[in-house]
Amino acid sequence: MLTSKASSSTAQSQLPSPVAYTYGVRPFYLINDMDEGPLKEELQACKGQLPSKTDFSIAHRGAPLQLPEHTYDSYVASAQMGAGILECDVAFTNDGELVCRHAQNDLHTTTNILTTPLAKQCTVPPILDAKGKLTNADSIECRTSDISGTEFKTLTGKMDAANKEATSINEYMNATAAWRTDLYSQNGKVLTLKEHIALARKLGMKHTPELKSPAVTMPFNGYRLDDYRQQLIDTYKAANVPASDVFAQSFNIEDLDYWIKNEPAYGANAVYLIDDSNETANNKTFDKNDASTWKHSLADIKARGINTIAPALWLLVTTDGKGNMQPSEYAKQAKANGLKIITWSIERSGPLTDGGDWYYSGLGDAINNDGDMMNYIDVLAQDVGVQGIFSDWPATVSYYANCKGLK
Repeated sequence: MLTSKASSSTAQSQLPSPVAYTYGVRPFYLINDMDEGPLKEELQACKGQLPSKTDFSIAHRGAPLQLPEHTYDSYVASAQMGAGILECDVAFTNDGELVCRHAQNDLHTTTNILTTPLAKQCTVPPILDAKGKLTNADSIECRTSDISGTEFKTLTGKMDAANKEATSINEYMNATAAWRTDLYSQNGKVLTLKEHIALARKLGMKHTPELKSPAVTMPFNGYRLDDYRQQLIDTYKAANVPASDVFAQSFNIEDLDYWIKNEPAYGANAVYLIDDSNETANNKTFDKNDASTWKHSLADIKARGINTIAPALWLLVTTDGKGNMQPSEYAKQAKANGLKIITWSIERSGPLTDGGDWYYSGLGDAINNDGDMMNYIDVLAQDVGVQGIFSDWPATVSYYANCKGLK
């Protein structure tokens, strides 16, 4: 296993002491699994390189391929794998604390709340019949807004999973996918946004908070959407984080409109997240190669003052019909309109022998083994020209970026 300590005393002071960058085994497994060709040879030739931090590698919720998302251990692991930017998906509690959860309503699948007294406060708590059998596994819902910030901090994060056909709480919670693991789920320390900012700074990482869409009706106890939008930025200001180090994200284009107007220094770096759920034209099916199916043209997005977009992986890549990947029309028009592009998320799909899942939509026989992930990354980096890739296991992207000299 190749490791390297932070190269300067300044860098070392920012990191837990001592911290070594490491690739682990996965990038080498993926490269060995690639079809023979020049890219495989090039990546193999880099096997002796020392791992280093790169902003091209963005930690998606930490390192949730194997460690519980949005937990301390997961964040630290992502830093050790060379990610230069760390994500916090931002949600709020019932007393207005901003916390890191992928959705306001996912506590039942990402934490141990159902085994605690807080379960009774859930929007839809678990229901047990007279014999103790769980009867509503398909409808349990626990929100960050069901509890206070102090109560949130008593929870423990777990791998995101639930068995919606379970007849017991234990069965409901123990549903981690076979290609993931519970090996690193023993601690699961959850973080507030303030704690996340402090940790990212200690790890020497930049920040990419995503303002998650509320599951509750807004205003919530007088708390408005604009209050939520502003509180996110104010939290970074209070921590004296330079706007240049913060890449606020949202799927809601109106969130970006707000930041661009009211917080232009942060708005300049704001990232518009895109997939077929928020950028499909009315009465159309999204087609990455047909502009008539897109809700907004790329020119319109740029004209709003948005500088960076983050489409899902599959929106940016298509094939030539012969199994070769190439930029989609969506990617071409984004570049033509001067938009910076990042994308999400590599290493979220499990084994690729059957062609992958949603993240590989429309790629057909271009994806038929795990090694094809490296080809995907290469097309995104070299042909599409993305400036960063979110990953559930940042070492994979970090290895590629280090080999290619991407900082």
